[in-house]
Formats: sequence, structure tokens, C-alpha cells
Amino acid sequence: MVDALIKLRLGVHCGCVLVLVLASSKLSGQEINILYIGNTDVPVYFGARQGLLEANAQGEFMGVVYRLIAITDIGGVSVTPVAIIAAVDAARLEQIIEVYPHVPILNTILKDTKLRENCEDALFHIPPSTAMLEDAERQWRQHAPKSKARANTWHRTFRKYAAAQLNIRFMEQSGFEMDNDAWAGWAAMKLLADTIVRRPDLQGFGLVEELKTNLAFDGQKGMDMSFRETGQLRQPLLLIEQDKIVGEAPVRGVVNSEDLDSLGLAFCAK
Repeated sequence: MVDALIKLRLGVHCGCVLVLVLASSKLSGQEINILYIGNTDVPVYFGARQGLLEANAQGEFMGVVYRLIAITDIGGVSVTPVAIIAAVDAARLEQIIEVYPHVPILNTILKDTKLRENCEDALFHIPPSTAMLEDAERQWRQHAPKSKARANTWHRTFRKYAAAQLNIRFMEQSGFEMDNDAWAGWAAMKLLADTIVRRPDLQGFGLVEELKTNLAFDGQKGMDMSFRETGQLRQPLLLIEQDKIVGEAPVRGVVNSEDLDSLGLAFCAK
């Protein structure tokens, strides 16, 4: 039934603009333009495409269709985006913030803790910060002192909380396994869609505030995730050693396993 309802149509590639439209030919509802800025041959983009596919499966029944517009140059845009998924370096991210100061911008690849410390009004961070990763590993060392496990966002063998199904869906669509960046792209698109489908009337700072205050995103990790005032997505992390999942953070027995703010910078500097 899903295959009959969902069509994946690659738009015409014109210059540096690639438009992806996933929708039933019968859908005639509201169109939501999401801008993706970054390379399109990287896992984060394929993750965003997967999120788009799933968002439109839901949106079709709600009268909403999402368009993912992929560009490499912000000068090549002719539409006003409702939100932006950014997979760029810090310098280009600053340029995007200057051009789109009132549009929600979701950083999907940069882990620099200082970016979070800046507390930009409309900037959100999907990947864990360096400080979050370090805190997760520090907690794990208290639990298993000899372990050399490293903290990660995702792993291809993660099975709990319907993660196995997400890994399968992504592999079927992209042809390769979901990794940290692919999950970030998927999560960015999916949480945007989950928010917009509830409040399709919101744009600009209205949508920014909705993301800041009303998000409860599962992300196939078993806990509701939300954004901190720093713009960082609260999330549990996986501890990986020798390519195997050995634990999760926050680490039970070391801290409250539901205290996501035990990982990284929780608040903006006052």
C-alpha cells in the first residue's frame, strides 16, 4: 500500500539546484519548501532524503507535501524556505545565518561546542557537540574503566526502539548503511516535518519557537528529544567498541539514565 501511495520523483537538475519531490499525484495540499545546503554525495543528504520520504508518507494524509531543495550556493535560490538543513563548514554556516536570520537553520555536521555557546536565535544543532561526546565517554569510563569505547550518534547494528527498521529502510533506499551523519540528516528532516504537520501555519520565528518549546522527537532512540536553549538536540548516545554497541549514555548507575542534560552544555551563558 505504501509503495502505491509514495512516489519518489527526482526533479530536473538545473545549475546547482536539485529539487526532490515525494508525493502522490493525488495530493493537492500545502507545499512546504525545505532548503538543503551542502554536498549531495554525502550520507547526511541521503539521510535527509530518507526523512523526506517518510515525511511525505505522513504528510499525504494530512494534506501537506514537502519539497527538499538541494543547493550548494545560497545565491541560487528562488524560493523562500520554511526551514534550512545545513551541511556546511562554520564559515558558510555564518553566511547562511546572515542571509536567513529568521528561518530555522538545522546544523547537521558541525560538532564544535563553541557554536552551541553562541546561542544563535534560529540555529539548531542535530549532531552531539564535542562536549556531549566527551561527557558520554567519561561516564562510560566510570562504569568500565578499561574500556576504549567511543561515543556515537548512531550505529548500523542498533536494533532497539524500531532502530532496526530505520536501518533497513535507509539501506533499501540508499544502498549503504546509516551512520552518524545519515542519522542527523534523517532526524533534521523528520523532526521538521513532525513539527510542521502539527502547525503548518507557522513560519519564521513562530516555527523557531515551536521547535524550541514544543518538540518531542523520538528519533528511534527510545527517549523524547527536545532542543536546549543552546539549540542543541538533547539525545542519548551509543558507546561503540570494536564496532559493537557496548552501552548507552547517559550511563545508568553513573548518572540518571534519563538525564540527557548530563551530556554537554545544557544552558546558555548568562
